[in-house]
Amino acid sequence: MSQNAAFTPPSDARAYRLRTARGEFAVVDSPVTDGVDGKGTVLMLPGFTGSKEDFTLLHKPLGARGYRTVAVDGRGQYESDGPEHDEAGYAQAELARDVLAQVAALGTRVHLVGHSLGGQIARAAVLLDHSPFVSLTLISSGPARISDSQQQRVKLLRDALGTMTMAEVWKVIQAMGPPEEVGAPAPAHGPDDPERLRDRWLGTRPAQLLATGRQLCTEPDRVAELAALPLPCHVLSGAYDDTWPVPLLDEMAVRLDARRTVIAGAEHSPNTDQPLPTARALADFWDGVPARPPSDR
Repeated sequence: MSQNAAFTPPSDARAYRLRTARGEFAVVDSPVTDGVDGKGTVLMLPGFTGSKEDFTLLHKPLGARGYRTVAVDGRGQYESDGPEHDEAGYAQAELARDVLAQVAALGTRVHLVGHSLGGQIARAAVLLDHSPFVSLTLISSGPARISDSQQQRVKLLRDALGTMTMAEVWKVIQAMGPPEEVGAPAPAHGPDDPERLRDRWLGTRPAQLLATGRQLCTEPDRVAELAALPLPCHVLSGAYDDTWPVPLLDEMAVRLDARRTVIAGAEHSPNTDQPLPTARALADFWDGVPARPPSDR
């Protein structure tokens, strides 16, 4: 992979600001491959400290399977605007309403995909209103709060943000080595241009990190609520994950009666660790989901 490959969208993709009833959001919108019949539209939500670029390597293989893919920076993430210091705008319910507004702006029902924190925001969105969604895929996103070890990492980050600038915190993260849920993905697994990673970090609003970091450490178990919805679900993860241990994700999939996929050779970010098997697993799931909304059960 070239140095900028994971940050550079496909040549036929459009990077623009999606106008919604709740403001504008930076997106990368990648079409179905020429000559391939379109099967649907996908909206992809990144995780904590992440961005729409975490899905860059999925666009082409999913386009080849017939899926238009739209990856979005959430409120206050990277290239999407948001309050600098007011955490109220980043309450989970507010972020969930943003997702509903994004789908409305796209003008079609979508397959919703959320990675890590993005999975919990996606879950909150479908619990508010499941009707705009064809399916829900949770990538490395568990039933409740993150593991104790990752909670300690998030606490360190939140403490640092209380006394240091974003640039100073970035230096600390690089020195300590970015963990799974704090800081940018490790260069071996994610976008690997150090300057672009730093730009992404500096573009993210401190209030967004503080608010969503707290959410990760306090999220309740809402699996039963999600299981009650008439929405096909897919739980996908790498073979190892310290943020939500893999056996916990296995159990969650059973509780949801969801499709379960484990991507060999991947850890917390299978979308960047192993993009081709991840794309194949996603498309295989969507291909089996009825296009019409299922009746309430």
